[in-house]
Amino acid sequence: MKRLAPLLATVGLVATSLPLLTAPQAAAAETPGYMRQKPAWHRCSPDRPEAYECATLKVPLDYQHPEGRTLDLAISRIKSENPGKRRGVLLFNPGGPGVPGLFRPVVLNAEMPKDVRDQYDLIGFDPRGVGKSSPITCGELSQAEQGIGGAYRPETFPSDVAWARGIADKCREKSGDVIPYITTRNTARDLDVIRAALGERKISYLGYSYGTYLGAVYSQMFPQRTDRFVLDSGVDPQRVWRGMIQVWATEAEPAFARWTRWAAERSEQYGLGTTPEEVSATFWDLVARADRDPIVHDGQKVTGDDLRADPSLFASPYGASAVVKFLKSLAETGHGPTDGDAPDLKQLLAGSRTSGPNAAALNTAAAGPAAASGSDGGATPAYWSVVCGDTDAWPRDPDQYARDAVRDKAKYPLYGDFASNIKPCAFWQRPAEPVTPMKTRADVLTVQNEWDPITPLASGQGLHRALKGSRMVLALGGEKHGVYLSNPASCADGTVNKYLATGRLPAADVTCQDPPPFP
Repeated sequence: MKRLAPLLATVGLVATSLPLLTAPQAAAAETPGYMRQKPAWHRCSPDRPEAYECATLKVPLDYQHPEGRTLDLAISRIKSENPGKRRGVLLFNPGGPGVPGLFRPVVLNAEMPKDVRDQYDLIGFDPRGVGKSSPITCGELSQAEQGIGGAYRPETFPSDVAWARGIADKCREKSGDVIPYITTRNTARDLDVIRAALGERKISYLGYSYGTYLGAVYSQMFPQRTDRFVLDSGVDPQRVWRGMIQVWATEAEPAFARWTRWAAERSEQYGLGTTPEEVSATFWDLVARADRDPIVHDGQKVTGDDLRADPSLFASPYGASAVVKFLKSLAETGHGPTDGDAPDLKQLLAGSRTSGPNAAALNTAAAGPAAASGSDGGATPAYWSVVCGDTDAWPRDPDQYARDAVRDKAKYPLYGDFASNIKPCAFWQRPAEPVTPMKTRADVLTVQNEWDPITPLASGQGLHRALKGSRMVLALGGEKHGVYLSNPASCADGTVNKYLATGRLPAADVTCQDPPPFP
């Protein structure tokens, strides 16, 4: 209401002088101009399906001062082919922060069951600051500057601080006037502009990973506009955002323990040890050896830190066993255990986070800004703008990060020091708004794999707890990041489809069992 005060005052004067002004006219006069846009739809591209349409809206850079600078907001749609069954619109966000979503309606159109698909116009969008939505820039960034930081070591910590400060300085220099407004709350406001532009009273929504937090924030800011919401692979609102990086460390430990048991049971196949303790010792011996003498294969070097740098590795016991077996053989003999084509070690260590129609977007979201920075633009600055700008919980003292990294490496040896090491947020601008409280009831459906490595079960459970009225579908045994439409065998898809088709939440939380994902 504060930002509308001048406009409402003007409306009040008009209403006083023209007492016969009709109610619809008065309502239109009170509605900000950016909420009265009509999209000019056009075919997105000659090489894309004709039904795939695009348009551009204008949204305020700063919603507190909507009369000022604007940003482009690129949106897309594929309309329902069955108007008689159409309920409304389904917006989609693939994750991130920093991942474009304009093309996603094409994927959803091909993968959603027809009885669900017929009910919605599928709506995609590039979030503000990303892709075709006024992408922001931090200038030229090296490959290291596009990552989220490395392991903590006392001798390299000064360069880590310089790395973090350098990114913050570059972003401030190139986009400092825009970055404070690239936040989840403003993106949620953009969603409501899309809703109004489409002429809808409510929106339905499917969000993965970071998209779950965006959907949760929208449900709190615009509860009366929230229809059928599916939040898949949940971000815990109580952990944004340093805690969401640190949760990779805490939850990698039980995944590692599970892997040691699994590999020990298959010692004849993998040769990593006959007990969990022996398997663990094999891995840590390999880490120490690679720290002393990096493993080299096909011109690539792998250090002990590289072996610990991907917290998702041990979410798949099958994948982790294959990787460790290969690297162990490589370290001991100079070649892998098979005579097949030489694998790419970087891809091998990256593991297989997810598969299926949403794989590209979810893998990008999982990997952070480095993987997201492509031709679409804006990924790294948008990532840090949201992660640093949503909350003021980041420490400002570099020494605090060093102390936390030492503590967490001792507690969580796999990834603790990576997670707690310094980030650019230590030097970022202070947030323009406080974090969004989760106080309003939200009758939404949350979906989670048991062994999700990027938004682990603890995080998904935190989202479920935070959203009073929500229901949770938990796929036991599920190992990927992303559930719905990401695994044809997922036991969760049926419940999600039923909710999207009927709008009825399950009477209670649902727990189901996925088939084993490994041979």
